[in-house]
Amino acid sequence: MAAAVSSVVRRVEELGDLAQAHIQQLSEAAGEDVILMFLFLIDHFLIRASAALEKLKLLCGEEKECSNPSNLLELYTQAILDMTYFEENKLVDEDFPEDSSSQKVKELISFLSEPEILVKENNMHPKHCNLLGDELLECLSWRRGALLYMYCHSLTKRREWLLRKSSLLKKYLLDGISYLLQMLNYRCPIQLNEGVSFQDLDTAKLLSAGIFSDIHLLAMMYSGEMCYWGSKYCADQQPENHEVDTSVSGAGCTTYKEPLDFREVGEKILKKYVSVCEGPLKEQEWNTTNAKQILNFFHHRCN
Repeated sequence: MAAAVSSVVRRVEELGDLAQAHIQQLSEAAGEDVILMFLFLIDHFLIRASAALEKLKLLCGEEKECSNPSNLLELYTQAILDMTYFEENKLVDEDFPEDSSSQKVKELISFLSEPEILVKENNMHPKHCNLLGDELLECLSWRRGALLYMYCHSLTKRREWLLRKSSLLKKYLLDGISYLLQMLNYRCPIQLNEGVSFQDLDTAKLLSAGIFSDIHLLAMMYSGEMCYWGSKYCADQQPENHEVDTSVSGAGCTTYKEPLDFREVGEKILKKYVSVCEGPLKEQEWNTTNAKQILNFFHHRCN
């Protein structure tokens, strides 16, 4: 166990140094070519990420056997989330430039995947979520899925690109849907019984459906919309296996069988989205127009 802890500390320290160097490059590249508001973003996210990495470096310098790997991973993960959020905002602001976005998105996904990979490789705990925590794991999956959603949204508006590279779009969609469903499945729905009491019945219904925040609802809508794009733009391609973890039955309801069926998955999750928005969240006025239009598309495609 001590050897595993020491290994994690060394790797986190290495990754922290790489991230710090990356932040320095981002700050220098910004130069004078950004507007005042964007400079504020640099200050807010990059400086916060840099501060977290400085603290991480100090902790890693202590006796490695005494270090708490969970605390180190949390610091590193928070720094990565801040650093990549800055870059994601830049990509969205520039509408994902065609000549460089593919590599940049790949790089960001790699950064956001590193905390989970690190824990799994070192077998620190049978359930690695106990080391990072459900909220951080959800955030990492959400950020990867939402990034690919935004990138795919931009790509679907480029007709010539779609004609040449629809197979690449399919890969991005499959990866993005997997991350979003993964995010929805980290926490189990609250089982309502006599031992659980709620003052608000609507809140109880949401928790029993595995909906713990607005982000969970957005993840449902995003994954449903990505299934729509897959069904619309990639329908003529050969189906392929795409492994998705279905070990927990949360809001994602990922009970489908491989290969991933865009229509089946999209229809299932959007029906649940509409049910929740027009049920427990009716007074919140969540928009279901787009979800219903996509469900209508799936219905006609099926027939």
